[in-house]
Amino acid sequence: MSTATTRLLLVRHGESQAQVDRVVGGPVGCTGLSDLGRRQVRTLARRWQRHGPGADRLLASTLPRAVETAEILSPVLGELKVEQDGELCELEPGECDGLSWDDYQDRWGIDMRADPYAPLSPGGESVADFLLRVGRALHRVAVDHAGSTVVVACHGGVVDGSLMCFLGLPLQRVADLDLRATNAAVTEWLVEIEPGRAPRWTLRRYNDTAHLEELDAPE
Repeated sequence: MSTATTRLLLVRHGESQAQVDRVVGGPVGCTGLSDLGRRQVRTLARRWQRHGPGADRLLASTLPRAVETAEILSPVLGELKVEQDGELCELEPGECDGLSWDDYQDRWGIDMRADPYAPLSPGGESVADFLLRVGRALHRVAVDHAGSTVVVACHGGVVDGSLMCFLGLPLQRVADLDLRATNAAVTEWLVEIEPGRAPRWTLRRYNDTAHLEELDAPE
């Protein structure tokens, strides 16, 4: 039986306008990237223009900040079509979507690190629900595109959730680890796919931000 290796490049979106405005950035609150966020992603695009990853597919969550990130990267990836996938979205916030974080704290103020089974707000996901979705979605992507290089424009929660899922870290460690992927950073997984066996995940790099040193370079 032959083994195929999928290369997954997870790119956290650039800084979002929701981050700047300090609002909950779900489908309602997300309005795309900030000016700085676009510049951040362009530095990655310039890096990949010089030393591209040779991608076969370009995926993005359905949230505007991730789609915009993918669209900026597409030209240096051979004009790959941006394929949107709702399972690659950040944690679903529920009723608090679009509220300021100050208003959220006044109404709910749930500490999800202390209670990973509590939803962010009514109708939203808990950390436990979210990590299950992240593991399922990335497993599907790796298997469906076995042997390919796939760039995924996604979110800090998806990037850091991949470590929880595929390094075998227990849910109870969420509060201790305090993982925080950087905007426009690259995390790379190699996934060995062999028929009849569970995929083997190897973390090649986490939170690679070398390109952000060029932020002040002329575009």
